Amino acid sequence: MRARDAAGLLLDAKGIVFKLKAAAVLSVVMVFCLLLLGLVAAMGGDASAVGCGDRGRPGVDPGGDEGGGGAQRPGEGMRKAQIANAEIIDTVAKEGGLSGRATLIALMTALQESTLLNLDYGDRDSVGLFQQRPVAGWGTKEQIMQPKYAAKMFFWGGDDGDPPGLTDIRSWESMKYGAAAQAVQRSAYPDLYDQHEDYARELAGEAKIDLNRRGTNGSPPGDGESDKPRDKGCQDGGKPGEPGDPFHDGAAGWPPEVKNPRSTKEAIAAAREEARSGPKKWYQMCLAFTSVAYGWSSSGVPYAIDHYREMPTSMKHDKDRNPPPGALMYWDTGQRAGHVAVYLGNGEIASNDIRRPGYIDVVPATEIESKWGATYLGWAPPYFPKGG
Repeated sequence: MRARDAAGLLLDAKGIVFKLKAAAVLSVVMVFCLLLLGLVAAMGGDASAVGCGDRGRPGVDPGGDEGGGGAQRPGEGMRKAQIANAEIIDTVAKEGGLSGRATLIALMTALQESTLLNLDYGDRDSVGLFQQRPVAGWGTKEQIMQPKYAAKMFFWGGDDGDPPGLTDIRSWESMKYGAAAQAVQRSAYPDLYDQHEDYARELAGEAKIDLNRRGTNGSPPGDGESDKPRDKGCQDGGKPGEPGDPFHDGAAGWPPEVKNPRSTKEAIAAAREEARSGPKKWYQMCLAFTSVAYGWSSSGVPYAIDHYREMPTSMKHDKDRNPPPGALMYWDTGQRAGHVAVYLGNGEIASNDIRRPGYIDVVPATEIESKWGATYLGWAPPYFPKGG
C-alpha cells in the first residue's frame, strides 16, 4: 500500500470516529432537553398545553398521586384560573336561583370539556368553558368566550329551548350528575363526566362555594323539577329513563286539536303494511312517511326536528319513554333534519332507513339510539296543523 493511501485511510477513520463521537454527544444533549421540557410541563406553568382533547374527552391525563401536572393536578397559575371560573359559574347559578347541585354539575362538565379553562379552541368550532359550538346555536364565538354568558347558556340554553340548557332537562335535579351533564352536552363520551366530581368539590371548597345550597323554590336537590313551561309536557306520569332503556306503552288519548284523515288504529295498520310490502321510496323522508301514515299527502314542515320544536308545549313529552301507540317519536341525529317515527306499541316503531335505506321497517325504538347514536328528544301526538 502506498504511503499516501495509508495516510488517507487513517484520516478517514479518524473522521468517522469524530462523527460518531459528535453524534453521541448530540444525542445526550437532545435527551437532556426533552427531560427538561417534560419537567417544565409537569410544573403546569402553561395553560395553553391543556384541554386540547376532543369534545367530551379528557384534555389532560389527570395523573397519579406521584405524577406531575394535569387537569386535576395543575400548576398554581392554572389552579387560580380554574377557581376564578368556578366562582363565575356559581355566581350565575345563584343569580338565577339555582341550587348548589346545578353548580356542581356545571363544574364537572367544564372540567371534562375544557379542564375549567376558557379555551379559544377545541373540536371543530367548539370553544369556551363548556366547549359550546356556534354552529349548534350556543351563540357567537365572541359570546361563548365570555364565561358568564357560557354559564348562562349551560344552565338555561336558548330563549326558545334550543339548544336546551340544564333547566330544560326534565327532572334534572333527581338525575345523576354525569347523566345531567350529558343531557345538555350530548357528548360521544357520556361516562366521563362523573370522574371529575371529587375535584369539582375540592375546587368548590377552595372557592367557598356552597354545593348544598337550595334553589330559591325551596326544593332540596332531588325533590324538584324545573318549573319552566317546556317541562310541563308530560302529563301522564311517564318516566324519562336513560338512553338505551326500553320504551313502554303509555296512555292513549289525543288533545281535541289532533284531527287526522286516518284514526290511530288505521295509521298503525298503514305503517305496518308499508313495512311489509311497501316500495323503496322513503329515503330521508321520515316526516313525510309519518304524515302519509295518518292520511295526509304532506306534513307541511320541511324537517322532523322542526316539527317537534313547533309542537305546542302542552303536547311535548320531552325524554319520556312511555309513548302511547300511534305517537310520533323524535330524535336529534346531529344532522339538520333529525328523525321521527311512528310508535306501534310494544317498544317498536315503523322507521325508514334504519334497516334498509329507502324502505320502512318495524324495529325496536332503541335502534335509533344504538345504531345511529341519536339522542331521543321525546314524543308528541300525531298533530299536523300544516298537513295537507
